[in-house]
Amino acid sequence: MTVKSPNPIDVHVGSRVRMRRFLVGMSQGKLAEQLGVTFQQVQKYEKGTSRISASRLQTIARVFEVPVGFFFENMTGHSPLEEDVLLDAAGATLLTRDGVALNRAFVSIKNSGVRKSIIDLVKALADDRPTSLADLPAELDIRGLRSN
Repeated sequence: MTVKSPNPIDVHVGSRVRMRRFLVGMSQGKLAEQLGVTFQQVQKYEKGTSRISASRLQTIARVFEVPVGFFFENMTGHSPLEEDVLLDAAGATLLTRDGVALNRAFVSIKNSGVRKSIIDLVKALADDRPTSLADLPAELDIRGLRSN
C-alpha cells in the first residue's frame, strides 16, 4: 500500500490557516470548537493531509476575519520541492511561537532605521560571520547593544 502525499495546494492553504491561527493567538482546540470538528482534524487541515472544503474554508475565513483569498496568497508556480523549501523557511520562523512573538515585536517598531538595523543584524548573525557583538559593524549597534 502506497502512502499518498498531500497536494501542495492543500499544504499551502493549511500552512496559511496555521499562520493565521498563530497570529491571532488561537489554539487548535479553540478553532476546532468554532468549526465543530476535533483538534486532530484541525491538525490534519494545517498539515494538508485533509483537504479543506470550500464551505469549511469560508467558515475558517469568517473566524479569522480574513477573505478566503488570504489562504491562497503567496502561491506561485513552484515545484513541490521548491514549495517544501519555502514552507520549511516559514515553519522555522513565523509558524513558531518565537517567530510570532518576534514578528509582533518587530512590526510594532515605528522607527524604520531601527527596523533596518535589526534586519541587518539578523542577516549578519545568520551568515555566522561575527563571533560576538564586538565583531559587528558600528552601523549595526542598535540601542547601545555593544559595550565599548
